[in-house]
Amino acid sequence: MPFSARSPFPPIDEYAFLSDCETTCLIAPNGAVEWMCMPRPDSPSVFGAILDRSAGHFRVGPYGQNVPAQRVYRPGGLIVETTWQTETGWLLVQDCLVMGRWHNTDKRSKTHRRQPTDWDAEHVLLRIVKCVSGTVEVEVTCEPAFDYHRRPTKWEYTGEVYEEATATCEGSADGSQPTLKLTTNMRLGLEGPDANARTRMVEGDEAFVALSWSPLPAPQTQEEADQKMWQTSECWRQWLTIGKFPDHPWRGYLQQSALALKGLTYAPTGALMAAATTSLPETPGGVRNWDYRYAWVRDSTFALWGLHTLGLDREANNFFHFLSDVAVDEAGTPQTLQVMYSVGGEKTLTEFELPHLSGYDYARPVRIGNGAFDQRQHDVWGAMLDSVYLHVRSREHVPEALWPILKKQVEEAIENWKLPDRGIWEVRGEPQHFTSSKVFCWVALDRGTKLAILHGEKEHAIRWKKIADEIHADICANGIDERGVFTQRYGAPALDASALMMPLLRFLPADDPRIKATVLAIADELTVDGLVLRYKVEETDDGLEGEEGTFTICSFWLVSALVEIGELRRAKQLCERLLAFASPLKLYAEEIDTRTGRHLGNFPQAFTHLALINAVVHVIRAEQDHAAGEFQPAH
Repeated sequence: MPFSARSPFPPIDEYAFLSDCETTCLIAPNGAVEWMCMPRPDSPSVFGAILDRSAGHFRVGPYGQNVPAQRVYRPGGLIVETTWQTETGWLLVQDCLVMGRWHNTDKRSKTHRRQPTDWDAEHVLLRIVKCVSGTVEVEVTCEPAFDYHRRPTKWEYTGEVYEEATATCEGSADGSQPTLKLTTNMRLGLEGPDANARTRMVEGDEAFVALSWSPLPAPQTQEEADQKMWQTSECWRQWLTIGKFPDHPWRGYLQQSALALKGLTYAPTGALMAAATTSLPETPGGVRNWDYRYAWVRDSTFALWGLHTLGLDREANNFFHFLSDVAVDEAGTPQTLQVMYSVGGEKTLTEFELPHLSGYDYARPVRIGNGAFDQRQHDVWGAMLDSVYLHVRSREHVPEALWPILKKQVEEAIENWKLPDRGIWEVRGEPQHFTSSKVFCWVALDRGTKLAILHGEKEHAIRWKKIADEIHADICANGIDERGVFTQRYGAPALDASALMMPLLRFLPADDPRIKATVLAIADELTVDGLVLRYKVEETDDGLEGEEGTFTICSFWLVSALVEIGELRRAKQLCERLLAFASPLKLYAEEIDTRTGRHLGNFPQAFTHLALINAVVHVIRAEQDHAAGEFQPAH
């Protein structure tokens, strides 16, 4: 903007993230839900103020005040507590997406393909208000904007008096659009597209507001609301208790990252989203705005690295079942994996724009869908096979149903490794011979060989090992410059942060001079204020204009790589700095602007949180084991 002005959009990193593993939402510091899609996280938005200030919100808080005293997650779960101090009193607001005991006891679920668990989403956004001191005037404003603000809202009373109202739009009757029910022990008023309430609370008073969108009952009394809040907290605590977290000052970052990854899973199918949002810009006011509400095979399998590191590997089984669903055709014949799928397993993710929305902080266009779904990206097979091997090697058994799919991915890597592709960063310029893509093709053959041995397929193992050696030699001959540094692509000197994964993938030993030279070159030459860029935009034909911030996952990769090559002190210093950039609720978007500390890109970002887990555990283990010389990498 040509002049200094306070943006009406909150900073990305100041949003709170809630999930019930079927629906997600983001809550701004002023207490307004500004992003929520239903019934699925990739459905059209109902509250979309994060992308346009008129595109719907749902606020609960003190009247006339927008800045809270404090916001924290309740320990052990995705329940956010906001404390408000007004001139006359103190107020506490607790928000959650309700989790309850499994409820499909008389009829099977129409959406769940994975095995039923003890807990399930109740399709209720619950907000409990407590006046803890003095007197506070509380307001509730619920203004849905259905279908990305393309369909008008109609409210009507559906309760006996003023305790319940229902919002619909064109399409609600046939189920193509959701029906919203607002239930409260306050008195609702209906004004056009708004449902609102206002009441004066004194010390000890409690109230609740519940927004529901399925036949499951919302709480009708304060006692029922408190019970649902407690059971949601218990669900998250039980899940987190399974994990193995080190007794270390950074434990809280690990737990919050694990919760973020769990919150980005879609329980009915086992899919894992890259992020909860669409079109949050990678450059302020720029055009690098993408829809990340889908399951990237690469991002998901990397996320499983992080959860496995913490002993939370049950989600891996569900994700592999999800891959089994999408990697075969209707006749059950194995197919090559796409780059990404919808959370329901749909394969076509046509990209289009929503010109009626202003975009976050006026960054346009706002995009829905993702045109990269049919790109050629040769890293997908290796990422998937590496994750499968990570999880089955301890069991010394490859599931019989999964073997044909694994074999198909190895064959795809064999067929395509000599061809150019779009690379790990999904560039929209011309295909290139990206070094990281070749490395992941080697990973596909190397892990495929190990899986074949586990499965008793010795002939496949011998043949695949030979091809793996051929790919390895090709990379070492063509993907390296005269300094002994691995480059972004064959025949060009440009650096790329994806090369930091080479020691993590065991392409070469960490003490190999080429690995050390590559890690140090990236640390010294591909950084801005010490944080890592994916690549230099002026050296890479990515088909886009404008600059981008430093990619936080790449900086965490650098932490892990520095530990691997023995630069523990430098790694710890960088890790401490990265943790200092965390949002007030210990969440991360995709990028960080080093000049301002602002988070950029979609939020929260699974890729970033999985890399955080890997990097932090690398540093902790290296510190603990350094003296004994027994360092074990995070994965």
